[in-house]
Amino acid sequence: MGTKATRAVPEPLDSEQACPISPVVEIVFSRWTTPILWTLNEYGRQRFVELERRISTITPKVLTQRLRQLERDGLVSRTYHPEVPPRVEYEITELGRSLAPLFATLVKWSTTNLDKVKKARQEFDAAAHRHFSRHR
Repeated sequence: MGTKATRAVPEPLDSEQACPISPVVEIVFSRWTTPILWTLNEYGRQRFVELERRISTITPKVLTQRLRQLERDGLVSRTYHPEVPPRVEYEITELGRSLAPLFATLVKWSTTNLDKVKKARQEFDAAAHRHFSRHR
C-alpha cells in the first residue's frame, strides 16, 4: 500500500500581499479622490467653492469628507485664513504631487485604449445578446 502525498495548503494572503498596490488604489482611486487630486494638481490652490464648481457632481458633504481624508493622508494641505468672512484654501502637497506621473500614465493609457475597451464591450454585449436571444 502506497502513501498518499499531501500538499500543503498555502496560507491565505491578505489583500496587501495578494496585490501590493491595493492600499494605493484605496487611497488614490476612491470615488471622488482622483478628481479632487487631479483638480488641485492642474489648477493649484483652490477654495472650497472653486473645487465644488470644478467637480460639479460632488456634494458639499462628500467634498468635505474627501478633503479631510486627503489631508489626513498627507496628499492635500488646508490653510485657514482668519478673515471676515473666513477663507479656507486647499492645495496638493508634494506627496500628492508625486502622483502626477501616475496620472500622466493613466491619461496616456486611456487615450490609447479606451476606444478598444468600448469596442470590446460592444462585441461582448452583442454576443451576450445573441446568446440570450437563442436560449429563450
